[in-house]
Formats: sequence, C-alpha cells, structure tokens
Amino acid sequence: MPTTRTTISLSLLSIPISLHSATRDHDIHFNQLHKADHQRIRYKKVCGHCGKEVRSEDIVRGYQYDEDRFVIITDEELDIIRTEEDKTIQILRFVDLDTLSPVYFDRPFHALPETGGDKAFELLRAALERAEKVAIGRAVLGRSETLLCIIPHEEGLLIETLFFDDEIAELPRTYQKPPLTREELTLARRLIDSMSAPFDLTAYHDQYQERLRELIERKLNGEELARPAPKAPENVVDLMDALRRSVAAESGGEERRRGGARSAKAAKSKSQRGGKPSRGRGA
Repeated sequence: MPTTRTTISLSLLSIPISLHSATRDHDIHFNQLHKADHQRIRYKKVCGHCGKEVRSEDIVRGYQYDEDRFVIITDEELDIIRTEEDKTIQILRFVDLDTLSPVYFDRPFHALPETGGDKAFELLRAALERAEKVAIGRAVLGRSETLLCIIPHEEGLLIETLFFDDEIAELPRTYQKPPLTREELTLARRLIDSMSAPFDLTAYHDQYQERLRELIERKLNGEELARPAPKAPENVVDLMDALRRSVAAESGGEERRRGGARSAKAAKSKSQRGGKPSRGRGA
C-alpha cells in the first residue's frame, strides 16, 4: 500500500498523519508459463455474453441481485454516499489493549505526523501511553469502512485494522476437554520453562523461502535436486513418555547452549588477555 495521508479526529482536535505499511513481502513469486514453450500466460477480459475482449474503459461496476440481473453503481454515486467524516480517522472509544482478542487484528500500519501535526500527535501518543489505553476508531479506506486500533509506542503510533464482529468466524466445532493429571501438568510446565526466553524477532527467519532460493540457484546452475531420506518416526504414543523425553532433550540442549556460551566467553576473555603481543626487554 502506498503512503496514505489522512487526519485523526478526536473531538475538536485534528491531527494530520501519514500511514505507512508496517510489513513487507519478501516471498518468492512464480509466474504461470505455457508448458510447451515456457512463455508467460496472459489474461484477457472477455464478455461472457458475446465473447469479445473488453477494454478497461468499457467496464462498469455492478451488483448482482438476481440471476443475470445487476444494478449498476458508478464512481460518482459512491462518492455521494461518502461523508466528510469518512475521509478521516474518527476516534470512538478508548479501551484496554488486553481486552482485544488477537483474532480481531488484521493489518498494521505506522502512523507519522504530517506538517503542523507534531504537537497534537505527540500529545495523543503520550496520553495513551500514560493512560495505558488504546484508541478505537473508524475510517473508510478504499471502498469499505474499516475499524481501527491506535496503539502507542516509543517511536510513534501503530494503527492496526480490525475485523468487524460479523467478520469473525465461529469455531467449526468444540472439543471435550479431557482431565489432566498433576504430573502431566508439571512436566508440561517444565517443558515450557526449558524452552522459555525473551522474544527476539531477529532470531526467526523464513527457512522455507531460503530453501526455495537455494533450489532456484541450483536449478540455474544446472544441478539436480535429490529428495532427502525421510526421517524415521519415533513412534512415541504415551503422553507421559513423550513429555519426559521432550523435557530431557530440551534440558540437554539448554546445557549445551550454556556450555557453548561459557566456552565462547572464556575464549574471548583469553583472547583479550593475550591478544596483544608482549614487548621483550630489548624492544
């Protein structure tokens, strides 16, 4: 999404801002090709009635209300029903962030103040931060009304688009929660504790995309790709046995990680002590 300029409206306050997408796409994308000659597939817009190709300027917008029956809606008519309030982000309420379920969130945007809006922008950000609240607002983005959550952070405001209530799908089914023993919960908690650490987003990367890029490079170099041998299944069917073995495996991995960290620290300390050449008496 390109940069969008709009205004946050809070009672009588107007804060000019720009919206910038907070995420970016690094995925590899493929083109569809004709199998016979490896040329790209092209699509044409064709009338379903006469079969003729239709130019973009000859296409209109229609809503189907019955079989083969449409009501035509023009751009001018869409502009008529759009109010002045729709052109701004209207703040409706302030709520606690932890009252919003993660399933409500759709897409994040960075918000930055535009010329003349720095003071009011920072006032809103700081007030939200001190009150430990987020703002719920609404705006028309494109051709649809969108619910928004305005979240303060140290560097500005994050604006998340939200789904409306009728857009949230219900669980397809419920499940009967089986009883758990104290020992099962204790082992599960130990497993969680052994794998717990402060969250660092930079520690995670898209391994599939890396393998996909490697595949492309190897194909470009004329190499063949051999399928790796499948891993033998461990056939662990007992829950308690699986928990015990998982805890043991994670505990051993943690010890190895700590040992590696201690070795690296000791090597670094030794290097710092003996890194500089000593001067002899005759130097």
